Amino acid sequence: MPNTKGAKKRLRQSFVRRDRNRAAKTRVRHSLRKFREAVAAKNFEEAKELSRVAARLLDKAAANGVLHRNKAARLKSRMCRLMVTSQQAA
Repeated sequence: MPNTKGAKKRLRQSFVRRDRNRAAKTRVRHSLRKFREAVAAKNFEEAKELSRVAARLLDKAAANGVLHRNKAARLKSRMCRLMVTSQQAA
């Protein structure tokens, strides 16, 4: 347990930041899952829109420090590659 006034404040701040980061990561994961489900269902128009939404969420998460910028870029790249390969296979 924190003893000083400053340490108590830092603890409160870390709880708030943890909750905010968890919410952002969850939004990103849900958007990626919806995108993958749309691609699997061969619904490419919906998948295209969902990829835009997911890319935007990834960029926001990277800008706010929730995700590393290279991880966000990697996930976006994999999304695009999945879209292209599944369209060619269809």
